[in-house]
Amino acid sequence: KSELGKAQAGQAPFGGFTTKPVYEFSHVFQSPGPIYEPSSNDPDWWRMGRFLHAVGIGAGDIVHNCFGYHLTPAGMIFESGARAVGATVLPAGTGQTELQVTAARDVGSTAYAGTPDYLKVILEKADAMGVDLKITKAAVGGGALFPSLRAYYEERGITCLQSYATADLGNIAYESPAMEGLIVDEQIIVEIVTPGTGIPVAPGEVGEVVVTTLNPDYPLIRFATGDLSAVLEGESPCGRTNKRIKGWMGRADQTTKIKGMFVRPEQVAALVAQHAEIEKARVIASREGEADVMTVQIETANGDEARYAQSVADLLKLKGKVELVSPGSLPRDGLVIEDQRSYD
Repeated sequence: KSELGKAQAGQAPFGGFTTKPVYEFSHVFQSPGPIYEPSSNDPDWWRMGRFLHAVGIGAGDIVHNCFGYHLTPAGMIFESGARAVGATVLPAGTGQTELQVTAARDVGSTAYAGTPDYLKVILEKADAMGVDLKITKAAVGGGALFPSLRAYYEERGITCLQSYATADLGNIAYESPAMEGLIVDEQIIVEIVTPGTGIPVAPGEVGEVVVTTLNPDYPLIRFATGDLSAVLEGESPCGRTNKRIKGWMGRADQTTKIKGMFVRPEQVAALVAQHAEIEKARVIASREGEADVMTVQIETANGDEARYAQSVADLLKLKGKVELVSPGSLPRDGLVIEDQRSYD
């Protein structure tokens, strides 16, 4: 995946990996990088329906879809899955939480799709407004589902399961009600390899997730995701017999997800290049309660914090705290992105 942006820059927009021209696809999306992805109107093109079925979502449900619809494909990925299982979709996106609560109440949303932590924001806003929402199912992705957050949802009567998906590949693996690892989607091939080599590791060892998807429009063969995971041996107690993996266990490179969005080293490099007075920058991913927080530490003798904050939002596509630090104070350990979150 780390080479995909370069290939697309040389042969726009898809790097020569599609079997038909861009104008024959129904959609073109842009993910951070930028990286461009196609899609078609074929039913459940990203294979998300099986995951939503595992969550218990189907005909009669109204899915409050809080994945983004702006440029990125996440919103459409989950919408296509909801259509595949016969559910109705409220395309909510993110932000304007009070309006989200009002809409969920008025239409009777019964299920949520979005990042793991944003549902908690909606529920707390609903509590403050005195609104009793009817959401009992949650299909989450784009970030880590921490045990404390899952327990919070369980206490509120909400079944919350997670999927592991990417914009390029669609659904890779998903939880079932057994909640013992993630079941690999039956329409793809997943290998766990030593990062950067393509050589499979022993069962149970941590390695890079490599995926083959034989999509006739966008075939990706042994596509290295940059994500780490491990095979969970044995079959799921739920009855599904396909291979299981332990879920997302970090990145093989420094790229990480914050608030459901990838942040890449090249974006941090672009921030430094944009301001001549910046000597070095470091992105730190942490948690405050159940929410992701991004802090950008900037080495500079004198600079404008507000101007840097705008550059961070423009280049990293996320708002974050900006801390100005004196030249030479950041560690010289090769890291430009530091993930301080615990995944235990």
